[in-house]
Amino acid sequence: MAPILVVATNRGITTTRGTNYKSPHGIPIDFLDRLLIISTQPYTEDDIRKILDIRCQEEDVDIFDDAKVLLTKIGVETSLRYAINLITSAALACQKRKGKVVEMEDVSRVYELFWDVKRSTQYLIEYQKLVHVQ
Repeated sequence: MAPILVVATNRGITTTRGTNYKSPHGIPIDFLDRLLIISTQPYTEDDIRKILDIRCQEEDVDIFDDAKVLLTKIGVETSLRYAINLITSAALACQKRKGKVVEMEDVSRVYELFWDVKRSTQYLIEYQKLVHVQ
């Protein structure tokens, strides 16, 4: 049984901590020789759509195709995590309006209620400028 260790780094050639030796990613050479390096790629739009489909099935959320397209677009522009969180929120919005299937309007509503990191950061920057002007 070999232990599994996941390391994510972009440090390049740097000094190994506690030594004067330089090595890739700051990992000792003898340890680095035993590692398997797996490069990763960002998700494509198709990948995000498939993941959202699976997540909707797992959460027992019925969703119209146009709402799924919007959710996929949101996932591409913001993040997959944010889009996944919108599924549950949109299902609750659908329940509140006594609907059976999540519609595009439900997704749009929760998108406006719950901001992603980029929009939240932009709001804080604008608010900070407003406060400094006064």
